[in-house]
Amino acid sequence: MADSTMPDRHVRLAIVGSGPAGLTAAIYAARANLAPVVISGVPSGGQLMITTDVENYPGFPEGIQGPELVVKMREQAARFGTEFLDSNVRNVDLKHHPFMLDTGLTGIVHADAVIVATGANARWLELANEQRLRGHGVSACATCDGFFFKGKDVVAVGGGDSAMEEATFLTKFANSVTVVHRRPELRASRIMQDRARRNPKIRFRFETEVTDVLGADSVSGVVVRHIPSGKHETLDVQGLFLAIGHDPATEVFRGALELDEKGYLLTTDITRTSVDGVFAAGDVYDHRYRQAVSAAGLGCMAALDAEKWLAEHPAPAHRPTSHGSDSSPTR
Repeated sequence: MADSTMPDRHVRLAIVGSGPAGLTAAIYAARANLAPVVISGVPSGGQLMITTDVENYPGFPEGIQGPELVVKMREQAARFGTEFLDSNVRNVDLKHHPFMLDTGLTGIVHADAVIVATGANARWLELANEQRLRGHGVSACATCDGFFFKGKDVVAVGGGDSAMEEATFLTKFANSVTVVHRRPELRASRIMQDRARRNPKIRFRFETEVTDVLGADSVSGVVVRHIPSGKHETLDVQGLFLAIGHDPATEVFRGALELDEKGYLLTTDITRTSVDGVFAAGDVYDHRYRQAVSAAGLGCMAALDAEKWLAEHPAPAHRPTSHGSDSSPTR
């Protein structure tokens, strides 16, 4: 880990985020000889890191695990000379040029252009015991934790594609999976609904919400409330998995870039944000499609837009020496 005295660096392009949008942007930018620096975030990899079988990403007819896809993308970006800083951006100054990104222990990055690809974060129920038992039976990552629930009974909260995917994956290990959903019907696509409904290990509780999680050191039960009747019931389960949506990871850019009422970045001409020279890619502003392949496509677009913008804004004659890899990207 870098120490707090690490000197400032000046780069042509900084990419904030390391999901499919940020990594695709890095691949294109590196091949354009922009020597991008990716501030990957901790943890890195975006939502693919908590995604199970990815069956709809082109080029993988048998499907691929989300974390494996991230690793392959990162290796591809590194091959062309991308530098990675495994840290978070904790403060920004986008009013002055070059832009300033404070990454804490890994120093301050001054960038001529920036691509924001910070994605979105999993949403939680905000229950006290849910937070207390995170990592002890409460999870938002079936891929990470499903293995530890062999032969156990679990609850999966949500009604969208992610919830159906998580529930289906969990049946590889769990004895049973109870899907709890607030609405009277699922929001998932028909193919995902049908797949879950055909699975004999999955059962459904509609118009129901989780109100508490029980257990001292690990989950021993989940309290649910049937919304129309108000009746509470305790389900004898040993795990709670959340798949109820995401919130854009834009907090550090609040006040620096224009956001919509839900916190997503506002853009014009697809990837351009409210600040000239700052571009957006992926789920940080795409709240319609939210797919790995569309995020990757937007990462490509942002990199091409940034490359064109940088060509129109030559680098200053004198700037601080960059630190990191000296390898020259190949094209």
